[in-house]
Amino acid sequence: MMSINIDHLSVDELVTLNHHIIERLKMLESLEAHKSMMQFHPGARVSFDSPNGERLSGTVMKFNRKTVTVVTDTGQRWNISPHLLSPIKNVQAGMVVDIRPKK
Repeated sequence: MMSINIDHLSVDELVTLNHHIIERLKMLESLEAHKSMMQFHPGARVSFDSPNGERLSGTVMKFNRKTVTVVTDTGQRWNISPHLLSPIKNVQAGMVVDIRPKK
């Protein structure tokens, strides 16, 4: 880990450095959220855990600055951090394969 000596900085310099650090962290957080969002598209089926631990599924409606708006199958609207979403793979009807051994 790189060591940075800030002992010689004045209060004003420390405050300025603090503002730069906060802005940099916000930018990195925004980039990470954007990167997470790129795996989804409006209309995509997703699932996520609600605060009470219930697994919900729904449809991506739109992207916000840091969250994704999802409408659940029961009609609830949630703004969810994209890293908490899991894609739901589409399974087409009639694609079930019988793997039981034939007699």
